Amino acid sequence: MSNNLPGGSGWHRKAVLAVTIIGVAVMTFLIVGLLMNIQERKEEAKERFLKLVDLTDDTVDPAVWGQNFPRQYDSYKRTVDMVRTKHGGSEAIDKLTNPRLVTLYLGYAFSQDFREDRGHAYMLQDQDETRRVKIVNQPGSCLHCHAAVMPAYRKAGGGDVMAGFKKICAQDWHEARKLVDHPVSCVDCHDSKTVQLRVTRPGFLNGIQELADFLADTRGAQERSRRGDSTHDGYRELFPHLSSLERYAAANAGTPRPQRNRYDVNKEATRQEMRSFVCGQCHVEYYFKKGEGNLLVYPWSKGLKVEQIESYYDERQFTDWNHKITGAPLLKAQHPEFETWNQGIHARSGVACADCHMPYKREGAVKVSDHHVRSPLLNIARACQSCHRYAEPEILARATAIQDRTKELLDRAEFALTDLIQAIKTAEEKKAPAAGLAAAKALQRKAQWRWDFVSSENSTGFHAPQECARVLAEAIDYARQGHISLLAPPRE
Repeated sequence: MSNNLPGGSGWHRKAVLAVTIIGVAVMTFLIVGLLMNIQERKEEAKERFLKLVDLTDDTVDPAVWGQNFPRQYDSYKRTVDMVRTKHGGSEAIDKLTNPRLVTLYLGYAFSQDFREDRGHAYMLQDQDETRRVKIVNQPGSCLHCHAAVMPAYRKAGGGDVMAGFKKICAQDWHEARKLVDHPVSCVDCHDSKTVQLRVTRPGFLNGIQELADFLADTRGAQERSRRGDSTHDGYRELFPHLSSLERYAAANAGTPRPQRNRYDVNKEATRQEMRSFVCGQCHVEYYFKKGEGNLLVYPWSKGLKVEQIESYYDERQFTDWNHKITGAPLLKAQHPEFETWNQGIHARSGVACADCHMPYKREGAVKVSDHHVRSPLLNIARACQSCHRYAEPEILARATAIQDRTKELLDRAEFALTDLIQAIKTAEEKKAPAAGLAAAKALQRKAQWRWDFVSSENSTGFHAPQECARVLAEAIDYARQGHISLLAPPRE
């Protein structure tokens, strides 16, 4: 006798069929949904931006750009964050709590007010508030790196940016300040129509041309030397990571400067180069030509190393100020991140500023560059681990070790310099021989320039550890040589 219910086998087949149909329908629905989602993401990824407002080269307000680029603007707004790492940060901390800095900068405005740099959103406000613009009559040259100043340059020059640049540099700071409303903004680094990276700053455009010509001259000289000496190893690329500059040098090595075409950075530089050049517009060493309306100049015509820039200043007999105690003619380094980065392993490996300070991130299907510009040590996963396959604590430990050692060398240089300043003061009080005093002051200039070049560079040695160690070793050596010159002065 069968245990099956009457008609049971037919019912079972119908149930299986129904479940199969429902299952197939559900799977079809899920697959279609997945395919639709993938297609939406693909379309989203293709869409560069949704144009809501028209942008021009006069659109300096980042909030207006933010209507078309909300993701980038959202991260840009976070540059107001104030966070510290062990050796730096973005808080307006008073650096003059280190009394050695007061001594080293005596007679210069930095001995009165010297604070930690804050984020990009504060660039103009911090310049307004520093006592340095109140106790010293600063020029309009400062706008070059602190403000979205290009429309002001165009207007002042009647459409000629370089002419306007010269006019505004010659103005008083407080007069020039009325011409701008925003700190450095989107329009300073991006073309308003294509959004491509671009260099806008006249100082950089002039400086990079000088550097390109220096490379061409150097290559030409080395090639001539090679032709006259069969043992010469030929031309060695000075900046192999800056391929467009090396191409320019190769093409113009045998051509006199007046006959060369200009190096057009916005046409000839690679995209990866531009991801550093747009930062190098402002994160550089510079000076104001006092006899030429305080024109802002990047001293790159002899190269980017500390001694090459020093040679440039020495040839022009340029001095920022005379030290209040010793009277030595001294130089003040600004913030030579670009020059230092060019000497480091990251630059030589093809790593751009933006790779570490503005790493890519993904929002939905869209890949964007993080405009929350900050220390990579606050963002190790995206800034460092895309290349370095180590745990975050290990990466942080390696970076901190470099900065700890650099800080120790900075301290030693500061002690050596303050000792030299006191020694010169004592020697003058004792009417020491003039030759010894002159030698000591010349060595103070050399030592302080090297110490300041590393001290004012905002990576505490990380951008080029070996180069910074070399420079600080020279600073300490020159300071101690200054002591020796006072003990055993050269013959007059």
